[in-house]
Amino acid sequence: MTHPAVNTTRVRLRRGREKPIVQGQPWLFSGAIEQWEGSPTLGAVTDVFAASGDWVARGLAHPTAALAVRLYTWQREQPLDAGFFTQTVARAVAARHTLPGYGEGPAVPTNAWRLVFSEADGLSGLIVDRYADTLVVQIGAAALTPFVPAIVSELRRVTCASAVRVTVAEDEAVREGLPPDTFAAFSEAPAQPVRIRENGLLFDVDLAGGQKTGYFLDQRENRRRVAAWARGRRMLSCYCYTGAFEVTAAAAGVTEILGLDRSAAALELARAHHALNGLTVPAMYERADVPVALRHLRDSGRQFDLIVLDPPKFVLNRAQKEKGLRAYKDINLLALKLLAPGGVLATFSCSGQVTPADFRMLLGWAAADARRPVQVVETLSQPPDHPVLAVFPDSEYLKGAICRVA
Repeated sequence: MTHPAVNTTRVRLRRGREKPIVQGQPWLFSGAIEQWEGSPTLGAVTDVFAASGDWVARGLAHPTAALAVRLYTWQREQPLDAGFFTQTVARAVAARHTLPGYGEGPAVPTNAWRLVFSEADGLSGLIVDRYADTLVVQIGAAALTPFVPAIVSELRRVTCASAVRVTVAEDEAVREGLPPDTFAAFSEAPAQPVRIRENGLLFDVDLAGGQKTGYFLDQRENRRRVAAWARGRRMLSCYCYTGAFEVTAAAAGVTEILGLDRSAAALELARAHHALNGLTVPAMYERADVPVALRHLRDSGRQFDLIVLDPPKFVLNRAQKEKGLRAYKDINLLALKLLAPGGVLATFSCSGQVTPADFRMLLGWAAADARRPVQVVETLSQPPDHPVLAVFPDSEYLKGAICRVA
């Protein structure tokens, strides 16, 4: 796909639809557009005008998609070219160096971070994660394709990373029309797992076959906070993936662990992570459908002192929201019934369509049905390398709570 050298496309908004765009909303959906003008092709630099004719913003077009224009600048004199994207990438990476605890070298306790977080960093459709000396660049916008070479080159320059893997976001591949191997030519990441440090513990990350970009970096601080409640407790970890919550809790003094997940490969890596960190806490991992397993544990009279629920997205779009909220409520209800008196539940949702208010509401439903007093003692979210754009609530996707149950 060749990229136009100059702006070739304009869109005029329907009357009254400009306010969120003026305020900085980075997504323009097709339903807000009154008319396309010029050549509305994929990746065309597109100026957005209000119904009054006033210029509003500039972005890149995907005219056949529901998300029709991704917006990148609200300064009319700012061109959307390779220079814009490389400068914005460099600013995002530099901002991570100002975060508490960020660092490089063998002495730092954590060497895996998110360097670019899509809309929150002004780069809609681009995620960049650093795993030790390897970068994973995830493209979620087809319109960015022409700029990928320049972005990768700039990332190499500002990070001095030894390897880069460029992938397509799994949930965007079909929607954006990007085949999974679109950027294979840019990938030089090692085939073997990459070893990282998180909060002083070691983990091996499968960049080729792992979820997200290989690991759930967004739960780094939450694992540490949950572990603060671990000493002397029996732990059940649901949707445990490669065991990071359990390893962190084991290092903090949990007495026994049961981990549940559907992926045999992830569970094998979870077992290996205990050995890698020299942990001797009894840890059993079982391949299971979590809701089914929770019912079996309930029916058999099992109890736990600490339960972690870290499920995948149950709500992918608005049409699924009601059904997804019921699914979240059901697993939380089952967990509450498995907790011993004085037990602790650490529960999460990573569905962007589920607001913090929705999450608190479903916890209330579960508590009421369980007929147990539940106190929310900590409210959790994503770490500072996953910032939230104030005018874009979708960027606050991770909600969590630590609850104490009487």
